[in-house]
Amino acid sequence: MFEPFKLTESRTENETNFLENLEYLIQPEKCRTEAENIAVLANTSSFLFWFLQDVNWVGFYIKKKDQLFLGPFQGLPACTPLSLGSGVCGTSMKEGKPKIVNDTSLFPGHIACDKNSRSEIAIPFAGTILLDIDSPVKNRFSKDDLIFLQKICNILEKKLF
Repeated sequence: MFEPFKLTESRTENETNFLENLEYLIQPEKCRTEAENIAVLANTSSFLFWFLQDVNWVGFYIKKKDQLFLGPFQGLPACTPLSLGSGVCGTSMKEGKPKIVNDTSLFPGHIACDKNSRSEIAIPFAGTILLDIDSPVKNRFSKDDLIFLQKICNILEKKLF
């Protein structure tokens, strides 16, 4: 059974605790089936939604051909499918690199699934999966957030593939 840990004033300590707990949550050691992969992504989105402050959406998109389809998430219902190259997620996946958008109203072609989202971070990994997180706060995501979230994506990539 998962027991939420107590958050402290130390970002480093909290992130270390998160990564240790994530390793526990995403059993088995190596996923073999699509159902196991979906379960891992579902638990990860739930855990991130609990852990992160000032976010209103956390989830995954899965690439199939030239579109991104909604995977496990926490938050309001989301847009799906997304075309590669459109919006923050489609652009991030097409370019194969993370995107931090400090003000979504200034991003050309931003797709507003939740009208309250003001900033967004999208991180593609494993060639077919994208982690997307939205916030109702402008300038919510930093380089430190990106580094932390990329560690999570690296753990997931090892478990899922």
